[in-house]
Amino acid sequence: MLSLLLKCVLGAAVVLLIALLSKSKVFYIAGLVPLFPTFALIAHVIVAHDKGAVALKQTALFGIWSLIPYFIYLIVVYLLATKMPVWSCLSVATLGWVIAAAALIYGWNYIYS
Repeated sequence: MLSLLLKCVLGAAVVLLIALLSKSKVFYIAGLVPLFPTFALIAHVIVAHDKGAVALKQTALFGIWSLIPYFIYLIVVYLLATKMPVWSCLSVATLGWVIAAAALIYGWNYIYS
Protein backbone atom coordinates (compact mmCIF):
# COMPACT_ATOMS: atom_id res chain seq x y z
CA MET A 1 0.00 0.00 0.00
CA LEU A 2 2.87 2.37 0.79
CA SER A 3 4.32 1.63 -2.65
CA LEU A 4 1.04 2.64 -4.31
CA LEU A 5 0.90 5.84 -2.27
CA LEU A 6 4.47 6.72 -3.30
CA LYS A 7 3.56 6.23 -6.97
CA CYS A 8 0.55 8.52 -6.58
CA VAL A 9 2.65 11.21 -4.89
CA LEU A 10 5.27 11.03 -7.65
CA GLY A 11 2.60 11.41 -10.32
CA ALA A 12 1.02 14.36 -8.52
CA ALA A 13 4.43 16.02 -8.11
CA VAL A 14 5.07 15.74 -11.85
CA VAL A 15 1.68 17.29 -12.67
CA LEU A 16 2.30 20.11 -10.19
CA LEU A 17 5.74 20.81 -11.67
CA ILE A 18 4.26 20.93 -15.19
CA ALA A 19 1.55 23.34 -14.03
CA LEU A 20 4.05 25.62 -12.30
CA LEU A 21 6.46 25.65 -15.23
CA SER A 22 3.69 26.33 -17.76
CA LYS A 23 2.94 29.61 -15.94
CA SER A 24 6.57 30.74 -15.79
CA LYS A 25 8.91 32.53 -18.22
CA VAL A 26 10.41 29.15 -19.09
CA PHE A 27 7.02 27.61 -19.99
CA TYR A 28 8.62 25.47 -22.73
CA ILE A 29 10.42 23.40 -20.08
CA ALA A 30 6.98 22.02 -19.18
CA GLY A 31 7.40 19.94 -22.35
CA LEU A 32 10.58 18.39 -20.97
CA VAL A 33 9.19 17.35 -17.59
CA PRO A 34 6.99 14.51 -18.92
CA LEU A 35 10.11 13.03 -20.47
CA PHE A 36 11.73 12.57 -17.07
CA PRO A 37 11.49 8.82 -16.62
CA THR A 38 9.34 8.90 -13.47
CA PHE A 39 6.97 6.22 -14.66
CA ALA A 40 9.65 4.39 -16.62
CA LEU A 41 11.66 4.07 -13.42
CA ILE A 42 8.64 2.60 -11.65
CA ALA A 43 7.97 0.22 -14.54
CA HIS A 44 11.61 -0.81 -14.79
CA VAL A 45 11.88 -1.54 -11.08
CA ILE A 46 8.73 -3.67 -11.23
CA VAL A 47 9.81 -5.54 -14.39
CA ALA A 48 13.33 -6.14 -13.06
CA HIS A 49 11.96 -7.34 -9.74
CA ASP A 50 9.29 -9.61 -11.26
CA LYS A 51 10.97 -10.82 -14.47
CA GLY A 52 14.72 -10.15 -14.16
CA ALA A 53 17.42 -8.37 -16.14
CA VAL A 54 16.63 -9.96 -19.51
CA ALA A 55 13.03 -8.73 -19.34
CA LEU A 56 14.28 -5.31 -18.23
CA LYS A 57 16.54 -5.16 -21.27
CA GLN A 58 13.63 -6.05 -23.57
CA THR A 59 11.44 -3.46 -21.84
CA ALA A 60 14.12 -0.81 -22.43
CA LEU A 61 14.32 -1.75 -26.11
CA PHE A 62 10.55 -1.44 -26.44
CA GLY A 63 10.83 1.94 -24.71
CA ILE A 64 13.29 3.08 -27.35
CA TRP A 65 10.87 2.08 -30.10
CA SER A 66 8.01 3.78 -28.22
CA LEU A 67 9.63 7.12 -28.98
CA ILE A 68 8.23 6.82 -32.51
CA PRO A 69 4.56 7.32 -31.49
CA TYR A 70 5.60 10.22 -29.25
CA PHE A 71 7.58 11.75 -32.11
CA ILE A 72 4.52 11.47 -34.36
CA TYR A 73 2.38 13.13 -31.70
CA LEU A 74 4.82 16.04 -31.39
CA ILE A 75 5.19 16.48 -35.16
CA VAL A 76 1.41 16.64 -35.59
CA VAL A 77 1.09 19.17 -32.75
CA TYR A 78 3.90 21.26 -34.26
CA LEU A 79 2.38 21.21 -37.74
CA LEU A 80 -1.24 21.84 -36.71
CA ALA A 81 -0.92 24.10 -33.64
CA THR A 82 -1.48 27.30 -35.61
CA LYS A 83 -3.74 25.81 -38.25
CA MET A 84 -6.66 24.56 -36.14
CA PRO A 85 -8.21 24.98 -32.69
CA VAL A 86 -6.09 23.62 -29.84
CA TRP A 87 -8.46 20.78 -28.88
CA SER A 88 -8.75 19.65 -32.50
CA CYS A 89 -4.98 19.77 -32.91
CA LEU A 90 -4.41 17.74 -29.74
CA SER A 91 -7.13 15.27 -30.71
CA VAL A 92 -5.59 14.64 -34.13
CA ALA A 93 -2.13 14.34 -32.56
CA THR A 94 -3.45 11.86 -29.98
CA LEU A 95 -5.10 9.84 -32.72
CA GLY A 96 -1.75 9.77 -34.53
CA TRP A 97 -0.11 8.53 -31.32
CA VAL A 98 -2.76 5.81 -30.88
CA ILE A 99 -2.35 4.58 -34.46
CA ALA A 100 1.44 4.59 -34.25
CA ALA A 101 1.36 2.87 -30.83
CA ALA A 102 -1.00 0.18 -32.14
CA ALA A 103 1.28 -0.38 -35.14
CA LEU A 104 4.28 -0.59 -32.80
CA ILE A 105 2.58 -3.15 -30.55
CA TYR A 106 1.43 -5.19 -33.55
CA GLY A 107 4.92 -5.11 -35.08
CA TRP A 108 6.59 -5.93 -31.76
CA ASN A 109 4.31 -8.92 -31.22
CA TYR A 110 4.92 -10.07 -34.79
CA ILE A 111 8.70 -9.90 -34.45
CA TYR A 112 9.18 -10.98 -30.82
CA SER A 113 6.38 -13.52 -30.38
